[in-house]
Amino acid sequence: MKTFQTLNELEPLVGQSVATSDWLTVTQAQIDLFAQATGDHQWIHTDAQRAAQGPFGTTIAHGFLTLSLLPRFLETAVHIEQVRMGVNAGLNKVRFTAPVPVNSRLRAQLSLQAFQWLDGGACQMVWGVTMECEGQPKPVCVAEAVVRLYP
Repeated sequence: MKTFQTLNELEPLVGQSVATSDWLTVTQAQIDLFAQATGDHQWIHTDAQRAAQGPFGTTIAHGFLTLSLLPRFLETAVHIEQVRMGVNAGLNKVRFTAPVPVNSRLRAQLSLQAFQWLDGGACQMVWGVTMECEGQPKPVCVAEAVVRLYP
């Protein structure tokens, strides 16, 4: 984890790779809970027996489950001491570039793409996020996350 004291320390890092998150294992229990929460019970995610005969040989995580891990990856990669609150302001683009087989370990590489000061000393940042799956040559998700931080 990279720790910064103030937001000022991040502004000069625009255009650079800043941090890498911790690894996180995606379990079948998480996939099933996500299916329950969203109503997306497609067999490729929830039916291990049928998925074993499918194109990936096992169940895979929902793309949106993978994307929903983004805040956790940011939290385990970057900490700013003098920030009292962070808000997800959206996404500029997202691509799911490879499947996430059950029990895969994921982590995210974070690069700071943009930094803008807002009223009251807050800022808006765009983070380039590349989620990788251990042992896979291709990333599983590439996104631009827009985050607002308030001191």
